[in-house]
Amino acid sequence: MHKAGFVNIIGNPNVGKSTLMNAFIGEKLSIITSKAQTTRHRILGIVNGEDFQVILSDTPGIIKPAYELQASMMDFVKSAFDDADVLIYMVEIGEKELKDEAFFNKITNSKIPVLLLLNKIDTSNQEQLEEQAQLWQEKVPNAEFFPISALEGFNVKNVFDRIIELLPESPAYYPKDQLTDKPERFFVNEAIREKILMHYKKEIPYAVEVDTEEFFEEETIIRMRSVIMVERETQKGIIIGHKGSALKRVGVEARKELEKFFGKQVHLELYVKVNKNWRSNQKQLKRFGYNQR
Repeated sequence: MHKAGFVNIIGNPNVGKSTLMNAFIGEKLSIITSKAQTTRHRILGIVNGEDFQVILSDTPGIIKPAYELQASMMDFVKSAFDDADVLIYMVEIGEKELKDEAFFNKITNSKIPVLLLLNKIDTSNQEQLEEQAQLWQEKVPNAEFFPISALEGFNVKNVFDRIIELLPESPAYYPKDQLTDKPERFFVNEAIREKILMHYKKEIPYAVEVDTEEFFEEETIIRMRSVIMVERETQKGIIIGHKGSALKRVGVEARKELEKFFGKQVHLELYVKVNKNWRSNQKQLKRFGYNQR
């Protein structure tokens, strides 16, 4: 018997959805930083076993959209309800509600199995944990409840084992050696964007998109040329920094990350361009893989 199915992870921004997915997969596919809204796309990660295939979907954190890019991000979340065989609803210690009531109603009325994961329990005490467990079990009575620490790996295996039990009988949807549905350039863009999220403050990381224009793989090296898009000239200056020092740091750190990811030497060229108001421009959003409406 072979089982296969789609397991979609949803929740508020920064509750640890990407950390959980990477823990399941054992590879770094999703950006992990302390800043909210780091995941912009719906990223599929695939875990293969001899008699199962789990297709995990990491989605952007649920927010009330303020501009067109965020509206597109929420479309990715909505689509997570469409094909799920198992739904993971993730909350963190101290959290009291989902930011969007319509999504919350969808979860509590779901006809598919829901696993409610209370994450970051390593930051709490027993009393707080019991209080939170009771709160969420009352709020989402249709869900199976698991306290976890995605970062420390606590209870993650038990959740994964339960997922496999809940999957329907099915042949594999993807080749067994496939790790994700995203192309290589996508992970180049994400590695660069992660470093920008880590090193720049305020609005800068959220006004940035990365486009890898060239990706040539040779026997011993991969050559890449990527463009960092910003919305204004002032942002371009901040990204580049004094005598190019800030951009150089992003390039060096992203290159190291990509060499680990691809297991090969990487040559990365970075450029910065102004692409005015791209976050509100339908055409530009489509070009970057958003706005599939």
